[in-house]
Amino acid sequence: MLLIHCPYCDETLPELEFAYAGEAHIDRPADPSKLTDEEWRDFLFIRTNVKGVHAERWRHINGCGRFFNALRDTVSDRFVTTYKAGQPRPDTTAEEAGK
Repeated sequence: MLLIHCPYCDETLPELEFAYAGEAHIDRPADPSKLTDEEWRDFLFIRTNVKGVHAERWRHINGCGRFFNALRDTVSDRFVTTYKAGQPRPDTTAEEAGK
């Protein structure tokens, strides 16, 4: 079972309390009508899918209901850190190196 820390509630709870919401830090186009079909496809469906530490969005569905971001290692499934939505991705190179 994964334990996830909600940065808003300041609680660490089982993953059943949360919902995965896709890759973090994806900016919506300012004017989607000006995109080509290929650009719109890329925005909707193309993601980095990295092997290693990956920035993700999560939602605390059975708690505060808020979205937050998390850095999770996709190989070990270990959460490196969580942080509030709107904040920049933290520099975790020291934590990532010490897996």
